[in-house]
Amino acid sequence: MAQNPVTRRELLRSAALAGLLIPAAGTLSACATPAGGGGPSGPAPQATGPTSAANPLGLAEDKPFEVVIFDGGYGDAYARTIHEPLFKTKHPKVEIKHTATKEIAKTLQPRFAGGNPPEFVNNSGDNSMDFGALAQDGQLQDLSPLLDAPSWDDPNVKVRDTILPSAIELGTYDGKYCVLEYANTVWGIWYSKKLFDDNGWQVPKTWEEFTALCEQIKKSGKCAPFTYAGKHPFYIYETILTLAAKIGGVEVLKNIDNLADGAWKAEPVAKAAGAFAEIGAKYLLQGTEGLDHIQTQTAHNKYQVAMLPCGSWLENEQKDSTPADFHYAMFPLPSFSGSDALPYGTVHSRPGEEYFVAARSANPRAGMEYMRAMLSKEGAGRFSELLSTLTVVKGASQGRKLTPGLEAAATALQNAGANTTYFRFRQWYQPLHDEVAAATGQLMAGRLKVGEWADRCQKKADEIKGDSSVKKFTR
Repeated sequence: MAQNPVTRRELLRSAALAGLLIPAAGTLSACATPAGGGGPSGPAPQATGPTSAANPLGLAEDKPFEVVIFDGGYGDAYARTIHEPLFKTKHPKVEIKHTATKEIAKTLQPRFAGGNPPEFVNNSGDNSMDFGALAQDGQLQDLSPLLDAPSWDDPNVKVRDTILPSAIELGTYDGKYCVLEYANTVWGIWYSKKLFDDNGWQVPKTWEEFTALCEQIKKSGKCAPFTYAGKHPFYIYETILTLAAKIGGVEVLKNIDNLADGAWKAEPVAKAAGAFAEIGAKYLLQGTEGLDHIQTQTAHNKYQVAMLPCGSWLENEQKDSTPADFHYAMFPLPSFSGSDALPYGTVHSRPGEEYFVAARSANPRAGMEYMRAMLSKEGAGRFSELLSTLTVVKGASQGRKLTPGLEAAATALQNAGANTTYFRFRQWYQPLHDEVAAATGQLMAGRLKVGEWADRCQKKADEIKGDSSVKKFTR
């Protein structure tokens, strides 16, 4: 962030209005406009309309608004073919301008700087805008009225009661709910049901059963037991931390997120790291360390490896290379011991794929109403069918035609109930994420012992905790 944010924002706005602003990827440079927004003459008047049962948020039925979608892994067809037509069923006179881009920040920063942002933004991808900077500058619309509005499907049920509580927590910045986390990822160990059935391999529920299965697969000589994206060690540190939470409870991950003293050296974390270090030493696909996520997933599709940790986007990401009879399936991490704090079936599940309404746009109420349509069971259920991805809308996938992998993820999430875990330091402290990923790669390759790994992670966490220039967050 700039030392003098107001001056910096004024400079950015002047540059944008002069057509000179070339934004840097992934930043908003303190977020673009001085307080008040709306250009040099102050905030533009925002469109409003009378509230009613059919229009609880009071959008103006005669005013247009713009929807900007990140054209990445999900594409933009879901907005064009599902959400926008659904919105029009209740507001047929409202004109929607649809924009798709692969570079959100590069495309939109000049508009935020100039005071004419679009109403609705899917802020995703490597070129996304900095949510912390957007929040700090008041660019994010307070979505509390949306949460308290009647849901699209049932006027007697508020929107807040139709979505996962974690989506509200993760979309809250400085006490204000302002980001819609829409897609809901479930992590687990993925496998081919065909491969397991053909070989009589059973899904393990305990760590003893898991290591025995790895040994059985290794001795069969048919494939390697386990792999992960070696070039992207997040995939395996996610798994280690989920096991640590199962062993010691959710406080283990809260302490890590909160930069608590000694959090990385806690006994549950050490046990989990040691367990996977053993897997790394004995059961990895040869060359794992040098493979990226696509290479390991392709090896999986070719039956060269039996299991890999990943999120529920896996099946959709691999749809063009997966054998027709592969039958993706997943299982939650096995219980480490009988004294685990969390039961078998606990999963790491975290909402993501962020959307927001621009507070200084011309028609933010239309943007919120568009979100209300997205959060309907039809809007969310059809999204899941199209993209093989769960959403934060409770029960939206029930009765839908789901792919085998997505059905497995949905079942795992339903069975987990309240026993879900997640961590947030990856989004809060990028340098800590980078250090933990690097250290975990070394751990899995046998070049760090568990204690050395914990020391390295803790050292970076302590550095961040002691750096007064880094904004701190807590759970």
